Amino acid sequence: MGIAILDNKQANELQPGENGIAVMQNDKWYIIFDDTDIYGKQRFTIAHELGHILMGHEMKNGYYTRRDNISKPADETEADIFASRLLAPACVLWGINACTAEQISEVCSISHAAATIRAERMEVLRKRGKFLTSPLERQVYKQFENYIRNNRL
Repeated sequence: MGIAILDNKQANELQPGENGIAVMQNDKWYIIFDDTDIYGKQRFTIAHELGHILMGHEMKNGYYTRRDNISKPADETEADIFASRLLAPACVLWGINACTAEQISEVCSISHAAATIRAERMEVLRKRGKFLTSPLERQVYKQFENYIRNNRL
């Protein structure tokens, strides 16, 4: 996609409290993440910033930013949802029977905090029992079929 991903050691652009930013300079996108965060949080931050770019969210002060906030604007919540669906697809978690935050964190290499939110959402989805009902979900499941078969918990 032509998006450069840089750690903050390289870029030195993050402000205190920022986990990551997406910036456009000279018609090129850059995602900069906090390289001092744990690996799972770094992955989630990069996916979150990618979500802002792909969903075309309005930039503030010329860039998107990710912070650990209690109260989030709608576009931040949307970017979080994008990141969780990209890194921890529900149909794959269902297929391998990953139920707990610990299992999801381990399997998807995301932070325990992100995995806890995903585990809560998976519980709601399991109660509905409507996995593999959409063509797109079936396509994702098929792409992960070998992984699912070899990694059931």
